[in-house]
Amino acid sequence: MRKNPRLTFSGSTREKDSWLSSEELRQCRRADEAEPLRSPVPTRHVSNGEYMPLPQSDAQRRVEARVGEIADETSSRLNMSRRQFLAGTGGLAASFLAMNQVHGQFFDVSENELYEHGGGHGTSRGAPSNLFVFDDQLHVVRGSASGAGFALRAIAQGPTTPGFDMNPFNPEGFPDENGDVWGVWNPDLVGSDLTPAEFELVQWVQDVYLDSQVTIGLLSNVTAFSVVAPTGEERPGRSVEEARPFEILTAEQTAAVRDFINGIAGSRRCMAHGLLYTGPGNLHFIQEQIDLYGPDSWKGYNISFAAKMDNDPDSFMQQWRLDQEDAAYPTYELISANYAQQRKEHPGQNTICVHKGLVAEATPPDPKLGHPGDIPKAATDWPNLNFVIYHSCIKPSFFMGEALKDLMSGRHRDGVPDIEWTTEFAQLAAPFPNVYAELGTTWASMIVTFPTVAAHVMGQLLKYLGPNRIIFGSDSPWYGSPQWQIDALWRFQIPESLQRAYGYPELTRADKRKILGLNAARLYKVPAAAEASDKGKYRPVPADYESRISDELKTLLEFEGFTADNFARMREAYVSRGIQRRDTRYGWIRA
Repeated sequence: MRKNPRLTFSGSTREKDSWLSSEELRQCRRADEAEPLRSPVPTRHVSNGEYMPLPQSDAQRRVEARVGEIADETSSRLNMSRRQFLAGTGGLAASFLAMNQVHGQFFDVSENELYEHGGGHGTSRGAPSNLFVFDDQLHVVRGSASGAGFALRAIAQGPTTPGFDMNPFNPEGFPDENGDVWGVWNPDLVGSDLTPAEFELVQWVQDVYLDSQVTIGLLSNVTAFSVVAPTGEERPGRSVEEARPFEILTAEQTAAVRDFINGIAGSRRCMAHGLLYTGPGNLHFIQEQIDLYGPDSWKGYNISFAAKMDNDPDSFMQQWRLDQEDAAYPTYELISANYAQQRKEHPGQNTICVHKGLVAEATPPDPKLGHPGDIPKAATDWPNLNFVIYHSCIKPSFFMGEALKDLMSGRHRDGVPDIEWTTEFAQLAAPFPNVYAELGTTWASMIVTFPTVAAHVMGQLLKYLGPNRIIFGSDSPWYGSPQWQIDALWRFQIPESLQRAYGYPELTRADKRKILGLNAARLYKVPAAAEASDKGKYRPVPADYESRISDELKTLLEFEGFTADNFARMREAYVSRGIQRRDTRYGWIRA
């Protein structure tokens, strides 16, 4: 991936500011001058000059024509120009109506919304102001992990992402349902910079608590997948202490952010995951987190080398399964033993959140790599624990081209299209009331680019698990503020044709309220009903939050200027390897 140079615009022309050849430029037109409609939702592939834009697809052409027809007719009735109409909320409704007419009934939109333009306060079909949202998958990156999240932001931001000249998760150039190989998930990100600060605390608070309707956010973290030895070798870690420098957020940092948010808000607006390092050799760290940080639940990765099977300081940690009796079960037992004392302040501490899916195309169906085959036994053996399966086991890695190919293949499982590995997960988990499906990244990666896949995934989760066992997560800030995902879910509906063909239930507004917040509120035993807001349970995060970040918290989160220097980090890595001090003296002593 090459870095973009800083572009300097050359007066009123842009040819010199483009990397396109003269021949390529002859095949292009300036979008600001030649794009005829300027629909609120793009209907053409727009290049920033780094690559050739794709030709407009037939589906895009039909959407554009239909938006124009609706806009002409409605603006005439409202006695305004077409441009005025398209720039308002009525124009957004026109775009959703046109997309439904071309692609299928994916979005909840009414023709009446075309005439709600004049109010300027949104439309009747948009997310209501009293919506309770519990986002169960959020991330903050500490200062020393400056590159974390760049590739994920690039896939959501699209071709205007600085430093990227292709979709990092679509090397084969497979087009999505809009005909794009690299489309835009979140329009608010278009043209924005890509810097470490985008993923750190200051911007995260704005994204989550000021720019979205999130009421409660669960701050997640990632067990280190591997470590980099002093020799430069990348290998599994030998201990949690050795792995700690390679986590994007430590357990201590996660809890500190939670405590900061709740302190300045004066209410419980943030929760924190504990890091689920499993195995007998990591039990001391599970107990340490319980005693020092009070996790609200746990986050683990089967695919991460995070299971320490013994107390040998030289043995490497391993990947693990949910039903692995010598790795996972001692951890579950310790969490269960502590729960009686923890449940009052941390009632969700018996909740095991585990990343499954988002893996490479050639991955075999191995639970250590994300396959759901280990779920039934774990759920049966540990009915006192709740298992929240992050990403709902969707197999493709962030770009859902392979999932669309699954639908196109005609392959079925129990009468519904077989989408690896989500369909199998939904069917395996159906009998177990302590297993939940989580939508983080899965929803973001489908709703704009693969709405048909989104309809099948949501339909299957509803059919097999029901509306009470699906939980919303945005995986922000990888994809910007969560609000666009909240709006999309509130608008989304499963086409009636798919309901009839496969027995999918209707996605009702009551279901959406459950998925967006009420289900997680029940799981974590927090007040979520409308009366909670009436009683002031959830007070806003103050707008001057940045000025309230103490130097101690900046140092802990490794803010620029507050981060420990390189020698301090090298010493941490040195000590974690268990090397003994030599204590050699190079002077003289009395004989």
